[in-house]
Amino acid sequence: MHRFRGIFVPLVTPFTEDGAVAWDALESLARAVLDAGAAGLVALGTTAEAATLDAEERRGVIDVCAGVCASAGAPLIVGAGGNDTRASLAGLMELAAWPQVAAALVPVPYYTRPSESGVVAHYAHLAANSPVPLIVYHIPYRTGRSLSASTLRELAALEGVVGVKYAVGGVDADAVELLADPPGDFAVLAGDDAFLSPLLALGAAGGIVATAQLATERFIALENAWSAGDLVSARAIGGQLAGVATTAFAEPNPTVIKGVLHALGRIPSPAVRLPLLPAAAESVDRALAALGAVPELVAR
Repeated sequence: MHRFRGIFVPLVTPFTEDGAVAWDALESLARAVLDAGAAGLVALGTTAEAATLDAEERRGVIDVCAGVCASAGAPLIVGAGGNDTRASLAGLMELAAWPQVAAALVPVPYYTRPSESGVVAHYAHLAANSPVPLIVYHIPYRTGRSLSASTLRELAALEGVVGVKYAVGGVDADAVELLADPPGDFAVLAGDDAFLSPLLALGAAGGIVATAQLATERFIALENAWSAGDLVSARAIGGQLAGVATTAFAEPNPTVIKGVLHALGRIPSPAVRLPLLPAAAESVDRALAALGAVPELVAR
């Protein structure tokens, strides 16, 4: 589990004004967050608009992130899989081409809403055949499938399943139960930016946090404060960053984050691909104001 502790940053996919992938900006973002102390990168997550990228673009994103992670000695997590088990396994098999991939972030099957037993069977089949370990992406407000703490423990017991991105839109009873006695060698990673601090307080191993690309060093400071038992600092920093996260997710992810990154001069445009629309200027301004209110902020 040591490879999956700390703050992992799911990168946006920067686009040029004409909608092409801005490869240099992607590499620059990847290097910046690792230089600032992030534990690793996540490529092709929701924040990356992976659903709108074609196969060549997806391979290109992995290539860039894998190269940066290799030079930094950092683990790379790649989003893969969907709501069809056979197709999910085919996607996982492709990851064998990149030795830098430490794990795949695989969503709970969405839309079809299988039973919890079906979810376990899905991951059991994938884990038994995947060339890389799996991190369960538990996000019921997108998938329509909730999972109990007991089901998460079943998943944790599967060989090849090494963690969960826990994104249920809050801190629920199942999170409390799971973290009260966390499974060994299984990383519980906070997946909702605004609830990172309370999940760290409960014992989460870290987080996969999109807004960390706006203020990487402060998110690292938050994780360090909880790890060190510095409750005063952790509570203060957590409150500040929750405000940043709230403004960053005021419109569909990653529209506001891209607007802020563009305003900071870190990506060439705030462009997103349909069906997303760029964030309103007012939303971007509120997020920039929230960033500006965080003491000792280094937005790189």
